[in-house]
Amino acid sequence: MKKNSTASTIAYVAVFTALIIVFAFVSIPSPTAGVPIVMQNAVIVLAGLVLGGRRGLYVGLLFLLLGLVGLPVLAGGRSALSALAGPTVGYIVGYAIAPFVAGIIAYRAPRRNKGALIGFLILAALAGLATQYLCGSIGLVFRNGIDFGAALMAQIPFLVPDFIKIAVMVAIAAAVHAAFPDLMGRTSKQQPLPAQSV
Repeated sequence: MKKNSTASTIAYVAVFTALIIVFAFVSIPSPTAGVPIVMQNAVIVLAGLVLGGRRGLYVGLLFLLLGLVGLPVLAGGRSALSALAGPTVGYIVGYAIAPFVAGIIAYRAPRRNKGALIGFLILAALAGLATQYLCGSIGLVFRNGIDFGAALMAQIPFLVPDFIKIAVMVAIAAAVHAAFPDLMGRTSKQQPLPAQSV
């Protein structure tokens, strides 16, 4: 069972990391501090919502590692290594932390309660997004030489598109957990074996 669990974790992490890299091709230029509007930040949060904190963290770290070795995993075909000297460095760090934060909260949802699950997924997604904003703001402070208040204000143009993306991610995560309840350990109770006839 443990071997199967490890294999499943590796498969889940690999699939979500690949999915995040694929969404690097979706990027909209933004006038805000040189930071584009991307889909990757929402898919990063989705990894945490679906896989939980531990596996979500693995996804974020693997994604970051692949970028640091020079692979073009970011929007515009950039590597994380090249982004370290730019204004997006904080967001890149946030990519590793956000799925962990989102996953920890999402997986605390009460079992067998669909309404509560949706509520926890929304809270988790917003927490993951806030983590990205916080890390991104800190990066802007150090890279662009602006104060923290101005860095936070720079996030405003992203709010509406990010809320729309997050709403979609929550809907996807809820559908995934409904279809695969064992992801959160929501497997139904094992039915007792029928009595043998004598």
